[in-house]
Amino acid sequence: NQVMQELENKGLKIIKNIKEAKENAIIRAHGEPKKTYEEAKKLGINILDLTCPKVLKIHSIAKEYANKGYYILLIGQKNHPETIGTISYCGKNSNIIESKEHIEEALNKLYNSNINKVLILSQTTYNIEKFNDIVDLIKESVQSKEIKLEIKNTICNATKLRQEETKQIAGIVDIMIIIGGKNSSNTNKLYQVSNKYCKKSILIETKEELVLNNIRKANKIGVMAGASTPKKSIESVVEMLQEIC
Repeated sequence: NQVMQELENKGLKIIKNIKEAKENAIIRAHGEPKKTYEEAKKLGINILDLTCPKVLKIHSIAKEYANKGYYILLIGQKNHPETIGTISYCGKNSNIIESKEHIEEALNKLYNSNINKVLILSQTTYNIEKFNDIVDLIKESVQSKEIKLEIKNTICNATKLRQEETKQIAGIVDIMIIIGGKNSSNTNKLYQVSNKYCKKSILIETKEELVLNNIRKANKIGVMAGASTPKKSIESVVEMLQEIC
């Protein structure tokens, strides 16, 4: 949020629809659905595509397997911009699985399609433990059927590493501080992981949100930041903790 505010102060206009653009538009790291590019071309808008290369690779995999006649199951948050963009490349024979509760519905649609080739993909910032649980349940459900299952764990390596480090640190500290945007998917996943192993986990965007009395009572404090958290935000929190401690 702080970064977006800085950019807006410098004159960048944030839009939700490509039709609001004038001559030039930037596509952010999460990516956009196919129709955004199509509409930009029609309107003569120049696109500067800053979609994360890892997300673009997933779009490419999705297109390739959709053309091969695969049914695609995308594990991710339905309303997340990255998922909305990716599903547009998966073709009509596709479904989003947000959690274990959505597996049965997705598999029923698969069975009704009579397609026997399935590709599983993931949102880059999805929780690795939850992804593995969902994949195991899908394998178990389809094992009695003649279905070819292909699994591509497309969770970003940086996301996996951060989640693993968060798990390790949270298990040995009194308080765990996660720094990042409250609306950031990967930051929220870190908080979920942290809270599982350290009940005194807090999610903050800035140092002003720290409750100092609680911090002073701790003997050991862990700090982790989301992938998109600015270095300045992290350093200011760490400096404040060093002063208190």
